[in-house]
Amino acid sequence: MGFAYWMHRVLEECQRASVDLAPDPVHDLRVALRRCRSMAGGLIAVDPDASWKAMKKAGKRLFSSLGALRDVQVMIEWVQKLGSPDDPETRALLDLLAEREQSHKLLAAEAVHGFDFRQWRKWSRELPRRAARVKRGSVVFKHLALERWTEAYDLHRHALRNRSQTSFHQLRIGIKRFRYIVENFLPQQHELWSSDLKELQDLLGDVHDLDVLWATASQVNAFAGPESRQRWHGIILETREKRISRYRERMVGPDSLWQVWRAELPQGDQVRAAATLRLKLWASFLDPDFAHSEHVSLLAGQLFDGLQKLGLTPSDLAPNARSILLAAALLHDVGRARHEKGHHKTSYRLVRRIPVPLGWQTSELQLAATVARFHRGALPQASQKTVRGLAPEQKALVRYLSGILRLANALDLNRNGQAKRLLLEEGKGTLLIAATGYSPWARSAEEVASARHLLEVVLRRPILVRTLKPSAVPAA
Repeated sequence: MGFAYWMHRVLEECQRASVDLAPDPVHDLRVALRRCRSMAGGLIAVDPDASWKAMKKAGKRLFSSLGALRDVQVMIEWVQKLGSPDDPETRALLDLLAEREQSHKLLAAEAVHGFDFRQWRKWSRELPRRAARVKRGSVVFKHLALERWTEAYDLHRHALRNRSQTSFHQLRIGIKRFRYIVENFLPQQHELWSSDLKELQDLLGDVHDLDVLWATASQVNAFAGPESRQRWHGIILETREKRISRYRERMVGPDSLWQVWRAELPQGDQVRAAATLRLKLWASFLDPDFAHSEHVSLLAGQLFDGLQKLGLTPSDLAPNARSILLAAALLHDVGRARHEKGHHKTSYRLVRRIPVPLGWQTSELQLAATVARFHRGALPQASQKTVRGLAPEQKALVRYLSGILRLANALDLNRNGQAKRLLLEEGKGTLLIAATGYSPWARSAEEVASARHLLEVVLRRPILVRTLKPSAVPAA
């Protein structure tokens, strides 16, 4: 069931729940809202459109307004399940919870009636079209699932160490977030894992419900005496421990479900490659001419490799310098989504705000943002604000990569992709670059002459650009 289905389902369940806010309609409405918000949370990672965040915020308001009511209704079900109908404490708890249910219904009804149906319908028409641009089952979503897996696994280890109520509650939320990415965006994995994920979420959900029930009963002192209190505590604790034991049975050890899930997600170098694809997809939603940025990335890669082959790269070049350069090339024009003037500075600000994907370091993404900033305009001098705080080796790297990116961008100035192949050779104290489609008589040649300046300064040698005839292109 796709995103459009759940968006429309929210409207339908709102109508059902508004009648009397019975347990089932309230539960179904929260499920529909949670599905929409979880899908939006996954898509925000690749689509920066502001509507996703606005929809999530609107859904969260209604979802949270129904939370207290749903908690009370769940507690009523647990009391009916654990206690005897003739037990005085059972009746007292049910009377108390029924009273609270009515007061929470008043607040929930106000939230449901105040929900902006018109805006939600508008999002229901617009957002599914944006969601359709991202292929389900792709490596991008496997990478996103790996991020959620990593977060949930850390919470799992923390919960098993201290066994507190809070840690198990956070673990439940972590597994839920992982489940929703799998459920919504990885259909093959969901088919294999759905029953296990649901069981685990139900087990931890029961643990949380029982913790809330005991806290509520203790707070209102719903027991006739110490014996009654001890009996109820024993019933709740025994039921809770059964859930914890079952969870440990499935999730502890070398053959646990954690390891089964991890084996299906990106491994080793695949993690960084998938993270770069996520950055590329994110840029494609913003850049009005992303084909140009892709081509600039191709040319930048050829320049980098050619310089490396000739031994002209700096001796202390960072191991991931090439991937930083290619990412900067893919991201350098995202600022044009806001405005054309000064878009290189806007690109820098936008890239710096991206959550760092798993497989990349914060410093690497900041370097990519800085290189993208200097694909045009002022040179990356030490006095520049964006360069001032960098370490000396990072400043040198920014200058070198910015020099390559400026030249690659100028070689595709006309945005026609004619400069497909570059051939680099050393002359007598010079660097010769032959490019297919290049003409020294074209207007773009002036821009190339200007753009090569930074790389000339870094390499300490002049660069000559000439035409590479198709017959001179080496066979692939």
